[in-house]
Amino acid sequence: MKIAGIDVGLKRIGIAICLDNKIVLPQNAILRKNRNQAASDIKLFLKEWEIEKLVVGLPLEGNSSEEMSRRIKHFVSLLKLDDIEIVYQDEQNSSNEAKERTLGVFKHSKDGRIDSMAAAIILERHIESQSSKS
Repeated sequence: MKIAGIDVGLKRIGIAICLDNKIVLPQNAILRKNRNQAASDIKLFLKEWEIEKLVVGLPLEGNSSEEMSRRIKHFVSLLKLDDIEIVYQDEQNSSNEAKERTLGVFKHSKDGRIDSMAAAIILERHIESQSSKS
């Protein structure tokens, strides 16, 4: 099954894919000009890779988690993905973990690489949770 994971932020959307249920690969992040453009770009990406399942990072704890969860779910509704399964995965500390994993690997700039690494972590968590259920 071809799976994609996204980390939805206000400025960038990190993306990662897994084509074999094992190896997760971060992709180039989508820069958000507005939510309709971002939704269109995500939809195109999912179509090009023939993604069958989308794992969306969702904050389950924290001060602003309720508001951000609402925004993320609204954004996902703009995708109108009738033929792709959508699941939500706790994204707690995924951005911090992404920064830790990449220390010394590349300079932490605002180019979206950290966002896509966070998406990869979210996707890895989902795959691990599914394999532990089997």
